[in-house]
Amino acid sequence: MKFISWNVNGLRACMGKGFMEAFLGLDADFFSLQETKMQPGQLELELPGYAQFWYSAEKKGYSGTAVFTKHKPLSVRYGVGVEALDHEGRLITLEYPQFFLVTCYTPNAQDGLKRIDFRMQWEDALREYMKKLDAEKPVIYCGDLNVAHEEIDLKNPKTNRGNAGFSDEERGKFSELLEAGFTDSWRWQHPGVTDQYSWWSYRFSAREKNVGWRIDYFVVSDRLRERILSTDIHQEIFGSDHCPVELQLRIEN
Repeated sequence: MKFISWNVNGLRACMGKGFMEAFLGLDADFFSLQETKMQPGQLELELPGYAQFWYSAEKKGYSGTAVFTKHKPLSVRYGVGVEALDHEGRLITLEYPQFFLVTCYTPNAQDGLKRIDFRMQWEDALREYMKKLDAEKPVIYCGDLNVAHEEIDLKNPKTNRGNAGFSDEERGKFSELLEAGFTDSWRWQHPGVTDQYSWWSYRFSAREKNVGWRIDYFVVSDRLRERILSTDIHQEIFGSDHCPVELQLRIEN
């Protein structure tokens, strides 16, 4: 099965920048979006053969997630299950017989780490949620996780140390998640590889110069590692300040 995740930085804007061409060309079983920035009814999207699941933030024009899938789920859950954290449309879980698919748009800690406390609450709740799912069946967790885990996951680690997305706190929480029984699928397949990024600032011609960060992931339960067929970062696809990331996984009935 083929899984795609993409932070579209506003789906309505992305629609005018080649979204449908990318969607049709990638032809995934599951297409997960983050930062849709939409409320219900703002866009009628015709996707024949795909069921659509949307989770909007209460605040208009902010955050939001969606999943488009060729496969009807057994159940759908919205949010991480903590009332204080579930007002921003950040998490959708689709249940299937063999796995859970969790699509996430992780809160940004923001400049000066002014939202780091909220981020830490989110990380702890998310990790407990993932562990509960994983105890039931394997998990495929994807999205814009707003953290570059290791120094090789961004172009300028020394000057960004302590900034949002590369703080010790955020990197530590990602390590805790992996230690709880999960694998960063792309890094598992590409140990030591550098200069592969999924997000670039719109400033300073960052994408043209490939001054980026790898902050979009597919994280899977450890027991799915041997079923990973391929992983990819589609740097050739534009339309957002992020590019799509891909996982192909052997799913056994």
